[in-house]
Amino acid sequence: MKSRSKKMVRPLEAFNNPTFLNGPDARPVRILTEFEEPSNRLRRLRIRNTITFFGSARIHAREEAEAKLAEAEKGLRDGVKENAELRFARDVATRGVTLARYYEDAALLAEKLTAWSQSSLKLGKRFYICSGGGPGIMEAANLGASRAKGRSIGFNISLPFEQEPNPYQSPELSFQFHYFFMRKFWFVYLAKALVVFPGGFGTLDEFFELLTLIQTQKTSKYMPIVLYGSEYWNDILNFENMAKWGTISPADINLFQTFDDVDETFRYLKSELTRLYMGRP
Repeated sequence: MKSRSKKMVRPLEAFNNPTFLNGPDARPVRILTEFEEPSNRLRRLRIRNTITFFGSARIHAREEAEAKLAEAEKGLRDGVKENAELRFARDVATRGVTLARYYEDAALLAEKLTAWSQSSLKLGKRFYICSGGGPGIMEAANLGASRAKGRSIGFNISLPFEQEPNPYQSPELSFQFHYFFMRKFWFVYLAKALVVFPGGFGTLDEFFELLTLIQTQKTSKYMPIVLYGSEYWNDILNFENMAKWGTISPADINLFQTFDDVDETFRYLKSELTRLYMGRP
């Protein structure tokens, strides 16, 4: 009697092996895909110039901010006794209503920049609004571009909490990143201007990394940088004291400009972008 030979199961190709691709040995491959796939898509869609908006995911539109304040005040009224935690929540919600103006300003500025770019520039030279793709100031930036009927970019990040893609980024220009440093690379690589609205750790991380790149001349292009919202930023940062202590040069303070008005910011960015990039081959 002849023995039946055991049939060999065909092994997976390495590029189809999820165990390998999701393991530590394939990390360089995963990093490379977060460079190559966005590069390919942006090139096909002729996206060469961006205006990047940074800012807090926790800043809401006025209606939502006012609803949160009403909820906090109700909680304080309904409390059996004075509660420090409830008072703190009320105070934060009150400041949230103040911060709501930055959501509105970000949307309006993005709308103005998009409308100008679309009306004045050919397809391959247009400036596209770029955000981190999430809520808050990011949402406002994409919203403003959509109001002007323009496309905008969302460089989303995978997080265990908080971030969901906002609905205003263009679907064909919505990206999802795992690695923060690759996401930050794309924030900077095509950027021709940067607008930094009030924000937290993430906003400070992005802003200071870009300042460091410019200060150390690791990026060869000049990039106008706007720090928007002097009331907030003057309360949070003191660059003059850094210069006084000698940890930065007084000239480093000129690496960015501070604004509080949408129209003034728009005129400044339009002037700088026209001077630097329009008319070049």
